[in-house]
This record gives sequence, structure tokens and C-alpha cells, in this order.
Amino acid sequence: MAEAASQELLLAAAFVSDAQYNRNIPFKTSPEAVRLYYLYNHWFMRTATYFFIFLNLSLAVFEEPAVYPLPFLATSVVEVLCLLVFFGRLMHFAKITRRNVFWKDTKNICIMVAILLSLTDLAIYGALRIYNIKSIRWSRIVRPIFLVNFAESRQIRRAFRSIRNTLPEITYVFLLFMFSLLMFSLMALKLFGERNLQTAEGLPYFRDYLETVFDLYVLVTTANSPDVMMPAFDFSSWYALFFIAFVIVNTYIFMSLFLAVVYNNYKKHLKNEIRTLAYMKRRKMIEAFNLLKEEEGTQFVVREAQWKQLVKLVAPDISNSHRELLLRISDDEQKGFIDKKSFVQLADLLNIQVITLKIRSHPLGRWMPRVYKSAVSQFLRSVVRHRGFVWTYDVIILINAIFIALDEESPYISYAEWVFLALYIIEILLKVYTYEPRAFFGKNQFWNWFDTLIIFAALTATILNTTLKSTTKYNSQQILDIVFILRVLRLIRIVDSIQRFRVIMNTLINIVPTMLTFGGLTLVVYCIFAIIGMELFHGKIQFFPANSNAPYALECGNPALKDSLFARGKYCKNNFNNFASSFIVLMELTVVNQWHVFANGFANVTAQPAKLYFIAFHIVMVIIIVNIFVSFILEAFFVEYSLEKSEVETAIEQKIQELGMGVQEEALQDEQLLDNMEDADNDLEGEGGTKTQPAKGLVFKIASKRYRTVDALLQRMFEAEIPLEDEGPSFEEILNLSPTAAVPGDLTSERAV
Repeated sequence: MAEAASQELLLAAAFVSDAQYNRNIPFKTSPEAVRLYYLYNHWFMRTATYFFIFLNLSLAVFEEPAVYPLPFLATSVVEVLCLLVFFGRLMHFAKITRRNVFWKDTKNICIMVAILLSLTDLAIYGALRIYNIKSIRWSRIVRPIFLVNFAESRQIRRAFRSIRNTLPEITYVFLLFMFSLLMFSLMALKLFGERNLQTAEGLPYFRDYLETVFDLYVLVTTANSPDVMMPAFDFSSWYALFFIAFVIVNTYIFMSLFLAVVYNNYKKHLKNEIRTLAYMKRRKMIEAFNLLKEEEGTQFVVREAQWKQLVKLVAPDISNSHRELLLRISDDEQKGFIDKKSFVQLADLLNIQVITLKIRSHPLGRWMPRVYKSAVSQFLRSVVRHRGFVWTYDVIILINAIFIALDEESPYISYAEWVFLALYIIEILLKVYTYEPRAFFGKNQFWNWFDTLIIFAALTATILNTTLKSTTKYNSQQILDIVFILRVLRLIRIVDSIQRFRVIMNTLINIVPTMLTFGGLTLVVYCIFAIIGMELFHGKIQFFPANSNAPYALECGNPALKDSLFARGKYCKNNFNNFASSFIVLMELTVVNQWHVFANGFANVTAQPAKLYFIAFHIVMVIIIVNIFVSFILEAFFVEYSLEKSEVETAIEQKIQELGMGVQEEALQDEQLLDNMEDADNDLEGEGGTKTQPAKGLVFKIASKRYRTVDALLQRMFEAEIPLEDEGPSFEEILNLSPTAAVPGDLTSERAV
């Protein structure tokens, strides 16, 4: 009986953990499968999976064409090892899910096909290499599949699904845009093609229709403006009206329309995704509740003892005091049990980061109480706490900025640098003297750590540079560069001194995890285009040092680039000769400026259709992904920047205030607080489980980085549209949703992965 209860508790904890982290894996519920499921979700297993995924992607750096060449045997052994790990991870997943679910899951099929293709290509390439037959490693393009399709990458898959769902609406706008482009190109061909005009490079001006389409497409991105207009403008000022009309219609109207359509449709599909996740989370919590429920009068409840055991299993790292705080919120009337409605909110409660703080006296107050509590000491500490102290150092930072911009060779400037360093060190020492040191350097005190590390790193580098210059003729530009950079970084401290700046910075920090999702999306696109680019353009363009006497050194090693903008701009180092160079080129193409020079340059050394590669990258990366990234960041920023709090946050704060254990944000700088420090005397629960009054000196606050997961932030966007009493469809129904299936609240979504 006890073993069965333990298994049910373990299964319930798995459901709650899945709800907290929005994992929607339909695992088997047998005791062995549950234990395997816990192992599958262990941080080490997930970290190892990511390690081998990125190791597999990084092999392109060491394979031909390589940045750092390694023998084929070495890279092939590493690749086989990665594939074995992927296969093992997939088999682990198969062990914890039902067979029909596993084989119906597209991502599992994709992983197996990618493993098979990689092994096949590796065997063929190796066999041909033995006979010195040159071939292409075509399977490298499937490596990003592993990053996208493992269960850990659900955020990236969601982004891809949102793109796929947004494509139909984008396609209509894109077709209309292309119609406009083709019409303007035809007008340009008729207006300028017969006038024998030439570009600045002496090439025919708008005489070929396809070239005209390409040049005007580039003008939409403003990369060749006003160069493309100048021959016609020089011929007649009236022709400027054509280009003005073109830019207004295609650059300002259509590009803005792209953003509007992407934003609207992406938000709509993201909302459906998140609403499905919210329903899934509630179903998981209800299943956990059903496992633990007991009858109490006319309702079913979860007993307090079981609730505590459950929370210890789900969140073993939170403090006892934090756990008791959550219990006080869930069991508001202290009845000794938690009802269904309060239990379902547990996952949301765990996703709100609550910091446990303990007021401590300063060590000097214990070691030297007479000195530390003297009138002089109290006056000094009051000065440091005063707002004028912060303003004084803000002025010092601004003066320091002026001195940084002045001539370093002047001895007075060098002496002034020592003065500024001394002032900054005094500031840190005074703050450590005033505030409790462990609180000042707590894990949440980012700006204190930043200030201290920057100041002492600058001090070390300055002393080292001065010592070397005075004792030898040594003049290290690297050390000087470090000193200069550290000096400039000190100016960032001004951000923390202005309240609105700090709010904006905290908001940006909070949405960084969402940015990382699109970082993964960008990595996938970059890897695919980089591998294709290396196969198409490898070796076509070479870089030579400035004093090289090699043939065609000025033409990047290719006579086809003679007198081209690519060669005259000295863009030779921008090539696809290895993986790293390819990434740099793609980054430059994402920025858009001068991308047509790259396209024309590589088209000159291969063939004119090569421009399609660059157009395709611009459409995928700039028009679609960057616009979706902007849309997502806008939505996340609006939610995070708003002053409104969620219902769960409000409940937590109300309970903290009821217990008399709250602390305001601004009070953190004025009190001697220590993060996450507690002992048995400071728990909210006394010995034997009896309730006690809040321990003296123990306080709580909601962290500025409030959400533990990206999904929690996303749900914050749309939570108002999902009533708490709406449990939604059953777990099985949600798993079997088709793309057009209807669910409560007119919800339509694909199966959440």
C-alpha cells in the first residue's frame, strides 16, 4: 500500500513538473517508465544532448573546407559518436512513450531519417575518398534537424510552426509585392533601356529585364540607393519621380505591410499555441490532483502532508520558507488541505521566482560594535545611502567619459586615470562598509558584481601596463586595448543609476530567453545556407595580404572580378571558403547593406543564377524571420514592460504582505539583506509541523526576473483570455488535435510538441 502511494506521488510529481515546464510528452505511467522519464528529463541528460548536437554542428569547422583541418578519420569518429548518442536518446524516448504515439510523432521519424542519411553519406564519402574520388558531403545540410526535432527544442519547433502557419498570408502579400516589382521593372526597362545610359562602372543601364528586376529588388532594401538612380537622375531630374514613387510603394508601404501581416498572423498563431499549452498544463495538474485526492465532505482535496511531499519532489531546490509561503497561498484559510482550484495553480506558483531574503547585521557591527555604531560611522553610512552619493558618482562617471575621449599621451590624462580608479575603488569600499558584504555581492546583485569586476580588472590591467612600460621597452597594444575597453565599460554604470533605464534593462534581461529561441532559429538557417554556400562558392574567391604578389591578388584571385565593386571594395575576405567565413558573410547579408555587391561578385565568378541564393536568403532571413523576431520581441516587451501583474503574482504579493514579510524593490539597497540564506530557526513552520509566526528577519520579494521559463512569459501574454475554470479538452483530445480541429474558445492549433 505504501509503495503504491509512493508510486502515485512520483507520477503526480512528474505531471506537475511537466505542467511547470510545459513538457507535453505522453509518457507511459508504469513505475519503470516513470523512473525512466525522470532520467530522460534530468538536467545532465538534456545538457549532454545539447552538447552533442552542437558538437555535431561544429564539425563543419574541422571538415573540408575547414577553418582548422582535422583528419577525416577523426571527424568521422566524432560524427558516428554523435549519431550513436542521438540514437540512444531516441530509444530512451521510445521506452517512455507508447508505441503508437512514438511512430505517429513526425519529429522521431525526422531524427531516424537524418541518422540514416548521415551514416549512408559518411560511408559513401569515405569509400570514394579511399579511391581519391572527390564527392560532396550532402548530409551535412540535415544536421540542424537534430537541433530542431529533439524534445528539448520545443521552443524552436514552435517558432517554425508559427512561421509555417504565417506563410499563407505572407505569400499573398509577397505575390502582390512581386507584381508591383515586375511592373516597375517593366516601366524602368521602357523608360531607360533605349537611352544608352551607363552605370558608374560603365555597364549598361536597365537594358536587361532580369537585371532590372534584381536592381530594383535591391533598391527595395535601400542597399544600392541612390547609386541605382543616379544615371537616370543625371540624364533628367524628372526621372527622380519614378524612383521616389517606387521607394514609397515598395519600401515603405509593402515592407511595412509585411511587418503588419507577420505581426498579426504570428501573434494569432502564437496565441493558439499558448492557449493549447495552457490547457495541456491544466490537464496535467488535474491528472496529478486525481492521483492524490481524498474526500473531504462534499469535495475532493489534497492533504497538506502530501502537498508538501509533492512540492519537495517537484522543486527540491526551493527553501523551506518559500515552500511554506506557497502552502499559505494554496491553503489560504489553513484548513490542512488544498482544494482542486488552488492545486491547479501550483505550476504557476512555482514558475514565479520568489527570493527568500534574510536581514543580517554587518560583520563589523559584530566584531567592532563601538566603532561601527559610532556617530562618525553612522554619518558615513547615511552619506553612502543618500541619493546624493549616487548623483555624485554619476557626475564623476560623466567627467571620466570626457577624459577617456581626450589624448592618452598627455601625462595629465594618465594621472587623471589613476584618480578616477581611486575614486571608484573608494566607492566600492564604502558600499561594502555600509551594506552587508554577502548581500552586496548576492547572486541577484548584477550591477554590484559588474562594477567591482570592471574596476579591479581595469586596475590590474593599468598597473600591468604601467609596470611593463616603466621597466622595459615593452609596448603591448593588446593590454592597451583591454585598458581602453574596460574604461569605456565603466560608463555602462550610468544605466543602473537612472530608474527608467534600469526598468528597460531589466525588461530586456527578462526577455533574453525568448531571444535565444530565435537565436536557435537563426542558427538553423545560417547552418543550412552556410553549407549550401560552401558547396556553391568554395574556392571561387581568395583573400591575399595587401603586399601579396600573387596573380590576380587585387581581383580576389579571380579575373572575373576585375574592376568590379566587390574587388574595389576589398571584400575578398568575405567568402565561403570555410564555415566561419560563411557565417560572417551571412551576418553581413542579414544587415543588408551592400548585399547586392556580394550577390554580383559571386554571380560574376560562377553564373548569374547564383543571385537566387542571395535573394532566397534575404527573403527567408530578413523578410520572414527578422520580422517575426521583431513581432515577438514587441509583444514580449509590451507584456513585460507593463506594470500590470498576473493574478498569481498578485496572490503571492498579497500573502507576503499579510504575513508582514514583504520588502520593496528600493529597500533592497538600504537594508542589509542576504539572498537565499536561512536556517531551521527561520522557517515558517515550527518543530513537529506546527504553524509559527513569521521568523524575525526573514522577508520575501518577487524577483525582477519573475518567470522561470519562456512558456511562463508567453502564457502571461494571453492568460486573460483563458478563464481559470475552463479546463479545456482532455489530455488525449489535445494530443490528437489536427491543425483545423476546434477546441473551446474557438481554439485552433496543431498538436503541441
